[in-house]
Parts: sequence; C-alpha cells; structure tokens
Amino acid sequence: QVQLVESGGGSLQAGGSLRLSCAASGYTYSNYYMGWFRHAPGKEREGVASITSDGSTSYAGSVKGRFTISQDIAKNTLYLQMNSLKPEDTAMYFCAAANDHWYADSVPPEEFFTYWGQGTQVTVSS
Repeated sequence: QVQLVESGGGSLQAGGSLRLSCAASGYTYSNYYMGWFRHAPGKEREGVASITSDGSTSYAGSVKGRFTISQDIAKNTLYLQMNSLKPEDTAMYFCAAANDHWYADSVPPEEFFTYWGQGTQVTVSS
C-alpha cells in the first residue's frame, strides 16, 4: 500500500526557512514522479514543485529561486527546502506521487498524481 507522510511544517516569521520531508513507502520510489502542492484557505490547490526520478525539477513561478525540491532515493524521501518565506506561502503542503511521466517543463496538474499525503501546515507571519 502506497503511503506518503509529510513532516517539517510549523509556524515562523517572514524571511525564515523550513525544510519539509515526505517519507514514501509501499512502492518503488525511483519509478515515480514526485511533487509538492499547497492549499491555502479560499484558494485552489497549487502545484509548487516537482521532480523526476533522474532529478529534473520544475517550479511554480511564485516560489522559483526560494524553494528547492530534492530527493534521497535510497531513503525513499522527498524534500522541499523553503527559504525567504512570505506570509503568502502560508498553506497546507502536500506531497504527491505518480507512476507516470511528465515531459513538459512545468509542475503537472494535481490530476496527474495518484497518491497523496495528509499534509503538513506551514504558517508564515509578517
């Protein structure tokens, strides 16, 4: 059974940094395409960043240059390093996995992903 468990969220002031983790189990991690999404109250869920099994990355324009997605395949773990956080980054952050390929230079839509974690809350105050 595929399971994704996020951790690392918290509350902090603007300008700070956080690293989110997503521990994956129940499938061959290296065969999957991984992504981070976020959902803020009153807004649609937004794709933040994604990464292929060979390490190619894509980012939403709102986070490019501030967030970095990475993975440790040996540990079946996905990461999202978030720097220079802003109040508008406040949201529930989810990791997602897809047993498929995405060839465009963009974060795939949420419909592309099959498996989702429960999310971890990030709150940034001004």
